[in-house]
Order: sequence, then structure tokens, then C-alpha cells
Amino acid sequence: MMTLILQKDVKNLGKVGDQVRVKPGYGRNYLLPQGLAAISSKAKVKEFEHLKRVSDFRKTEAMKVREVLLSKLAGINLQYSVQAGEDEKLYGSITPNDIVKTLEAEHKISVDKKDIVLDEPIKILGQHKVLVDLKDGLSTEISISVERIITKNMIAETEAKPPVVKAVEETEVVEEA
Repeated sequence: MMTLILQKDVKNLGKVGDQVRVKPGYGRNYLLPQGLAAISSKAKVKEFEHLKRVSDFRKTEAMKVREVLLSKLAGINLQYSVQAGEDEKLYGSITPNDIVKTLEAEHKISVDKKDIVLDEPIKILGQHKVLVDLKDGLSTEISISVERIITKNMIAETEAKPPVVKAVEETEVVEEA
């Protein structure tokens, strides 16, 4: 048997930094040439232990940064004024990319568009809840208000239309005695 330290995760064998015992042919012909493992020695073991501590520290720091970002995102309400038809459907849509740009411009918060979870783009007026998923169980919802933009053309159209008046015919009611 041959003792190796895995440099990458190997399915059905182990994860990075694990010491594994494999048959010599598998080690020499597959794991070593592919760069998936290194021959085990005291120096290699110490090196991988150090790399694992560094990796764990970085993961912890990244988790703290995401928690701070999550606290900034909690309770945010984004407002969009867009053109829409009379049936309250938008002429365009609001996508995760639009949400990311608005968060950056209005709140100075940088989020990856892959973290914005939308089943489909927002295409109607009203209030919407959007999930921001930062992975590792960290997620929050932000509110999105979509309202119709009032243009000069719309104001002119409403002023130009006369009010609709329905004519009611008067009929005489004659009572029979």
C-alpha cells in the first residue's frame, strides 16, 4: 500500500489534506500524474495542516463579511418607476442585474447577481419580495416596489379626453287608475 496526501477532493476517496492509503498502481498511474495527490512525508503533512488552518481562517472571515452584508440588506426597500400598460404589465422587466445595479447605486452595497433569487423577472406593478441568498444558510428578503411612471403624454391624454357621460332617456310613467 502507498500513503498519499490528497491535494484535491477525490470522489469515494477523501477530501483535500486527507492522508489515504491506496494501491501503488492507482497512486502512481492516476492520482500522482493528475495532481490529485502527493507522496506523504512529515513536511507535506505539516504543509497541508498549515494550509487547512489558513483556509479555515479565510472561510471564517468571509462568513463575517457576509453576515455584515446581510445586516445591511435586511429591511431594504427598492423603488422602481417604470412604464406599464393599462393592464399593469411592465413594458420591460426588472431582472437580478437591475436589482444589483440599484443596490450599488442607491445603497453602496455590492452583491453578485447570482445571489438574487428570482423565479422569473418582475413583470407587473406592485410590491414584490426578492430573496438574496449568500449561501451557507445566510439569506434575507428585500422589498421591491414597482410603480407606474407618469409621463407628459399620459397627462395630456387624460386632460384631452372628455368625461364619459351616459345619456339617460326620460320616460313618462303613466299610472292607470
